[in-house]
Amino acid sequence: MVTSEQVARMAGVSRATVSRALNGSPRVSAEARKRIQEAIISLGYEPDVVAQSLVRQRSRTIALCLFYGDQKSTVFSSFGETQHYFYLDLLRDVEQEIAAARYDLLLPSSPYAAKNYIRSLQMRHVAGILAIAMNPADERVKALLEAEIPTVFIDSLSQGRNSTYVTSDNLDGSRQATEHLIQLGHQRIVTLISGTDGPIGSARLTGYRQALQQAGLPVDEQLVYASGWNTEEAYQTTLTLLQERQPRDFTAIVAGSDLMAIGVLRALHQHGLHVPGDVSVVGFDDVDLCRYTEPPLTTIRQDRSAMVQGAIQRLISMIESEDEHDAPVLSPIIIPTQLITRASTGSAALPE
Repeated sequence: MVTSEQVARMAGVSRATVSRALNGSPRVSAEARKRIQEAIISLGYEPDVVAQSLVRQRSRTIALCLFYGDQKSTVFSSFGETQHYFYLDLLRDVEQEIAAARYDLLLPSSPYAAKNYIRSLQMRHVAGILAIAMNPADERVKALLEAEIPTVFIDSLSQGRNSTYVTSDNLDGSRQATEHLIQLGHQRIVTLISGTDGPIGSARLTGYRQALQQAGLPVDEQLVYASGWNTEEAYQTTLTLLQERQPRDFTAIVAGSDLMAIGVLRALHQHGLHVPGDVSVVGFDDVDLCRYTEPPLTTIRQDRSAMVQGAIQRLISMIESEDEHDAPVLSPIIIPTQLITRASTGSAALPE
């Protein structure tokens, strides 16, 4: 029985290059593809299936893969939950940028085990994948990192042999938020943070600590409160914070996201505390709702458009590289963040 290894030896390429050719990957040069085709014909290696794969045109389809919870989760319905609000505008930008690049967008269903999930994408002949992995531990994410399909992750620090990522500078953003409060005279600053065991939450916690250390202020770990990313959990965490810290010994709160900050604002209001007169609040993301909270929310802007543009440009350069030796370096793209000052922060007022 003829094997792909025999085809590779006759064609003078690696088995990985044969695999790419069989799967219709654009990352195989025309010359290498021709040699593989000649070897296949000469050796009689699955001529019908392979001939179909080798003669088809390059795909103009990019799959948008979303990973949330387990593989049985209904991904799109999850975007109605507050912890995912940030991604709504991002998805709109993805649609516009892919259309502008003259590629088609595929939204594949995902109730498959990891191995079958990759195969389902290959059968659709996708040229590349944009992935938003809200659950980076998903087995399908791990399978993508090992797959031959060019992949760019957005807002998830996942990198593999054919994949890279685009994300915001979360550490610097958190540092900017904390420095802003320090400059206003705040010294006792609470942070509500989620996912500190993951790269994004960990980076934001590091930025908070660095800002305090650089200002010569002590880092009080008792002012670090773990919370989920959603509004309700942040609200409940703030109620706990206010109950535990009596008399109140802090003057500002840095929330891990804008939707968390909305929960913080509600809890402070419920306790009769004025923002920013009693407690200043900073969010993270700069979603549209920030302008309509009371007061309007100071926050850290993530440039969603730049994230999407960078991801799609990097992905297309990977797709359209004709030869694997000329493929672009799969270095990640880190997008700068920006402090947006509104009315939820002011000068520190000592608790009475």
